[in-house]
Amino acid sequence: MAIKSSIYNCVIRELPKIENRAGNITPLTSGKTTPFLIKRVYYLYDVPGGSVRGGHAHKNMQQLLIAASGSFDVLLDDGTNRKTVSLNRPYYGLYITSGIWRELLNFSSGAICLVLASTYYDESDYIRSFEEFKKFYN
Repeated sequence: MAIKSSIYNCVIRELPKIENRAGNITPLTSGKTTPFLIKRVYYLYDVPGGSVRGGHAHKNMQQLLIAASGSFDVLLDDGTNRKTVSLNRPYYGLYITSGIWRELLNFSSGAICLVLASTYYDESDYIRSFEEFKKFYN
């Protein structure tokens, strides 16, 4: 049986923001500004209006999601509790622990979701059915 996680362990983290008249910068350092060592980085963009991304959980992977541009919502579910978090600032990241079902929705036009992941891609780490997710953690 896998260890059950809680949506209450998924928190917004304020990221460093260095302000300058010429534009701001947010540096990200693996294991320092992230609660894990970064093994993979990817981003979602050109998401059509009304589309939902995610729709899965990870057995081991942790992630930090950042709205690099625009905005979107993240629905989190631990099998017992649900909450929705809105991301709309590039200096805030949503830390998602392993064992949490997530769906990304309500993407604004031009939104970019930057994802920092604690593991390399491994299909066996994904739980892609909500029914399977509930069985896995109950």
